[in-house]
Amino acid sequence: MLSDRFEVLFVCHANQCRSAMAERLANRAFADRIGVRGSKLNVSSAGTHARAGVPMHRTAAEVLCERRAYADCFGSRLLTPPILATPNLILTATREQRTACMNLVPSVARRTFTLRQFGRMVAAATRADTTVDNSPDALRDRMRRAVAARAVLQPVAPEDDDLADPVRDPIDAFRQCADAIEGVLDGVLGRLIAR
Repeated sequence: MLSDRFEVLFVCHANQCRSAMAERLANRAFADRIGVRGSKLNVSSAGTHARAGVPMHRTAAEVLCERRAYADCFGSRLLTPPILATPNLILTATREQRTACMNLVPSVARRTFTLRQFGRMVAAATRADTTVDNSPDALRDRMRRAVAARAVLQPVAPEDDDLADPVRDPIDAFRQCADAIEGVLDGVLGRLIAR
């Protein structure tokens, strides 16, 4: 892993709805909080069963536009071992996709979580510092503290961990999915990003 960058990878099935929305919503949220010009933060996405270069689902793109997130110039990517090699944090839409990541590259187990699981871990972690440091090293340190909080979490039902795929549903399902992603991102960024 490169030490001068902090990388986050979102993973879902086809990389057209959930992980695509998560990537773009996270990019917008990071830009809102710390700016992106010259940032050493990289956010991307991939799908366990994606076909490379497929555009984002048009309803997902519509929902992103409603939320001031950039939806253009997106092409899906198939999850491969090289894609899993560099991210500091891998967030999946479901437990099944988390398992798929670990089956491809077992060593990613300590940095791979479902999005909702990581949200609970961050909420359980205490923030020990108040320094305004958003360097990659500071983000890695805060992430380590969040991962350590995993030990105090109680198991949850799959429906509380998995993010439902809205692909065949009306736009309201995409909005609910985006709401869930933003809810977790708000909590995570509020604790991981110093202001």
